[in-house]
Amino acid sequence: MIEQAEVTPRPLTRRLIHWEIFAVFAVSLGASGLYALVSLIGSLTASQSLGKQQAVLNGSLAPGRPTLDLFLQLTSIAINLAPVVLVFYLMARSGEGPSSMGLDTTEPGMDLAKGATLAALIGGSGLGLYLAAYKLGFALNVVAESLPAVWWRIPVLVIAAAQNGILEEVLVVGYLLRRLDQLGWKPSRAIALSAVLRGSYHLYQGFGGFIGNAVMGVIFGYLYKRWGRVTPMVIAHTLIDTVAFIGYATLHGHVSWLP
Repeated sequence: MIEQAEVTPRPLTRRLIHWEIFAVFAVSLGASGLYALVSLIGSLTASQSLGKQQAVLNGSLAPGRPTLDLFLQLTSIAINLAPVVLVFYLMARSGEGPSSMGLDTTEPGMDLAKGATLAALIGGSGLGLYLAAYKLGFALNVVAESLPAVWWRIPVLVIAAAQNGILEEVLVVGYLLRRLDQLGWKPSRAIALSAVLRGSYHLYQGFGGFIGNAVMGVIFGYLYKRWGRVTPMVIAHTLIDTVAFIGYATLHGHVSWLP
């Protein structure tokens, strides 16, 4: 019987880090950013103005078939979280775990307090920025949800919000800023790249979506550098999207200020 030689993993060199970052974002939010840019170009060149076009965030995947729709929603959410698994795997190969980016349960009370405070501050200002951009014609009409009125509507919206929080904060804050720090990037430069990337995959919503999310990225990046923990950002993002999705489902058609 021929014995196979044990393969020793290569050290994480600068070249491998560059390749790793490119590979992770080529199959995740970087690709989403490119798609969003093309989508924005399509919206800008359409016959209608941006304010008369819609961007649906959570729509039905099987109209008229609620059971199939539910399974497709859950499948889509699971697939969207695959890049997080990839990041955890790549970090494990280099001897790092989720706790190295501050993603753990060691400070639950403090993380929840910080996350809730961030959500309250950023969520309110973000809504104001979106409404202003929409009124000025810089943003599409963002339809936060258009799911059928069935029993799983609200639970799916909450799960979708959690998916957004986990995916974006783990990749764009925890993973990317950690890897750029290992490459020796200055914090301001790394935070700027993270913020621009965050804004890029929201371009399908118009310029308002880009600006608002880029500003959010600067704040989250700065606080991550200061706290060394990504968990508060995951909590904040999840709360912001949960309130936005459920708030839209509750208020749309009942208040005059919401498009």
